[in-house]
Parts: sequence; C-alpha cells; structure tokens
Amino acid sequence: MHDASQRAMPYSAMQQYDVIVLGAGISGLVAASILTSQGNRVAVVDSYDRVGGNHLDWSSPDGYTFDVGSLIFQDDSPLLRHFPELLSRYIPIKPSWGRLNPQGKITHYPISIRDDIIGAGPLGVARIFASVLYARIFCRRMDNAKDFARFWVGAYLLHRSGLETYMRRFYGVAADKIDLELARKRMLWIAEYASLKNLLRRLLTRKKPRAKNRQMARPREGFATLYQPSVDKLESSGVSFKLSAEMHQICKTVFGFELHLGDSSITTTRIVSTVPIEVAEKLCGTSTSCGLNTITLITLYFSFSGDRGFRQSIIYNFSYEGAWKRLTVYSDFYGRVNDREYFAVEVIAGAVTSPEQAETDFRLHARQNHLFLGDLKLEGSQTLTNAYPIYSKGAAASAADAIQRLRAFGIESMGRQGAFNYQPTARVSTIDVEVAIDGN
Repeated sequence: MHDASQRAMPYSAMQQYDVIVLGAGISGLVAASILTSQGNRVAVVDSYDRVGGNHLDWSSPDGYTFDVGSLIFQDDSPLLRHFPELLSRYIPIKPSWGRLNPQGKITHYPISIRDDIIGAGPLGVARIFASVLYARIFCRRMDNAKDFARFWVGAYLLHRSGLETYMRRFYGVAADKIDLELARKRMLWIAEYASLKNLLRRLLTRKKPRAKNRQMARPREGFATLYQPSVDKLESSGVSFKLSAEMHQICKTVFGFELHLGDSSITTTRIVSTVPIEVAEKLCGTSTSCGLNTITLITLYFSFSGDRGFRQSIIYNFSYEGAWKRLTVYSDFYGRVNDREYFAVEVIAGAVTSPEQAETDFRLHARQNHLFLGDLKLEGSQTLTNAYPIYSKGAAASAADAIQRLRAFGIESMGRQGAFNYQPTARVSTIDVEVAIDGN
C-alpha cells in the first residue's frame, strides 16, 4: 500500500477535489454528472487524450467513417437524463440484424424457428425436441454457460444453430469455460426464446403494436463531436478534465488520497474508478495476480463495390468457421462514399493475432459463403486491448475479490472495466453507475 507521508509539495499547494473519477468513458461521465449534481468538486482523469473511453472511431482520407464495435444508442436512453444535449447530435437510423448460420445462410438473429428448427427437416425436428427433453430431465445441473444454453435449447440445436460457436467467438473462451453467473445475467434471452410457454405465446398471439424507441448512431464526424457537449456541460458545472494523464500511483493520506500524475499531484477525499481493475490495483499498490483477462479486439475497415450478399446492417457470425464475430455496414447509416459501401469487421484476437491474419481469414470466409462478391478493399484497421472482460469460470469471483480489496483501500470501482461487467449499451452503463453511486 502506498503511503504519502513524505510529499514533494505541501498539501495546500496541490489541487483539491471532493471526488476524483478515474476514466472518462460513459461510466466516468455519468459518475461525474451525478457527483457534480450532489455539490461535489469533481476531477475526471484519463490516460486517453479524449473522452468516450472505448467508444472509438476511425476516418480515412477518402471520407469513410467507422467505429470500433457496433454502437447504437436509443432516444429514450437514461444517458440523456444526464446529457440531453446529445440527442440533437445523434443520427436516427433504421438498423436490421441478421446472422450467418452454419448452413451458410443469412437468417434471423438470434434464432430462426424457420431456418434453425423447421429447416432441419422432420428427422432434425425430432432430434431437436428429443435433445431438449433430455436436457430438461437429465441436465439440470449447471456449471457453465454451455450447460445453461444446453438446458434451454438442447445440445443438438445448440450446435446446429451455431450458438455454441458464437459464444466462444464472443467471450474468448469455449462455452464450457464461461462463468455460469455471466450466462444467467447476459444470456437470459436464450431462456426467453426456448421457454415452451413463451414459444407458444409467440406462435399463437398476434403482436400488438407498441411505441418503439428510435435507434440512433453517433454523428458522421465521430465521437468527439458527439461527446463535446457533455464535456462543455460538465466543465460549466465546475468539473475539471485531466486527459492524456500519466497516472503513477494513489497514496492514502491523513486528508484522504493523493493521485500522483506525471507532473503534478491532486488530492481528494473520495475516488471513483471506472478504469480496468488491474490498473486501479497497480495505482493503489494492492495488485495481485487475480487472473482477470480481457478481450483484445481487432477491427478491420473495408470499402466495397458489388453484391454484398445480404440486406441487413449488422451480421453476426454463427458459422463454424471464420474468426470474425460481427460486421457493421456503416454506409447504411451515413451513405456511400464515391459510390462505395463501407463496413467494419470485428475479430477477437486468438486464433488470429494480427490485422493481416484477420483480413486473410475474413476474405477466405466471405468467399466461401458468397459474401462481398466484387471489389473489396481494406481501408485500415485498429487493435484495442481491454475491449471487454473474458468471463472464464471463476472470473466473476476473482473480480469480486479484487473489487473488495479496492473498496478496503477506499476506491469505489464500477462500470464495464471497473466492475469487470460486460455492458452492451450506454443504457446499461448509465443505470449500473447510477445504482452503484446511489448505493455508496
């Protein structure tokens, strides 16, 4: 544990804040908004040179604009309670989702009764229902995500639909190595789709029209344009942003905490962390080998002219082959450039470890499935570490232990990185931080 009994400068000469927020992603910005509204003097510190965390974009000299990941917002998101100025910056879109199944067909996401069940033929349908019945009777004990999915859809459909393959592709480890608690928290849609009662309801009940939220994308210019109003609002409320910060260590003092930066130190009585747990632990000097691993995400940026082979904006890879997990056609949102479509492909580093390998693998898999027949050009790529947690068995317990160690030191750790908690949308990130701060 770091001790600041000997300081390079007197306490009174340091910048003093009521709360320091580590990380300027969605979680950090929402935390700053809440804490400022409570009357606190807040400093937001991040090693990045911009806000938004892992909300990254990339533009080519030719005018193509891509994101790292498939980022879609909603106009009823609780994020807008904190930053209503964002709404006018968003671009309304009408995305559609599909998946490439193991049979080489672009079909409904996440599951298709027609293609995955009826399409299996009479014998296949019989095997599916026999497999589900067997699982419900003999596979009630669940130790991992594969057990969870198998219980609800049966081993045969789990394999035939490609769901088991996609789980490995998304979470970075085999389905039987994925933590059960994560499955219960983030894969409840499997139970909802596979429940006999829900299935009969969908088949027999006519859907009632209901008001839907609007789907939104960031401005064509990128995330810097989107989040600048948030920065302006927070700064006008007294929040201080310290970006491109070299964070060296956090020391306990009789007054609270000191955060030592590259060329200065700042003090506070409270620290809220939204950075990766291992980063926070190193800063506090409580670092241990807790075995928390994160995804390294390779994103490929392509432009294309020809027949892409599908109409949906977002395609998930449920097939047995190919390292890529998802592709997003951004020209569906922002329009073509020089009469060319453009899209991003996400690849989890593992079987492939470089953008060059990822490109080769994607081109081969696309040809095999008759996708993107025409002129396919790689415009660029990005590699992002700490993209999101890998939920191997035991990781949730290890994360809880690490978070408790940080709390014992005095650090409140929350958010996707700070709570080692996969958060698929800005909505979830906002709600999780609101709950975390209200509980402290």
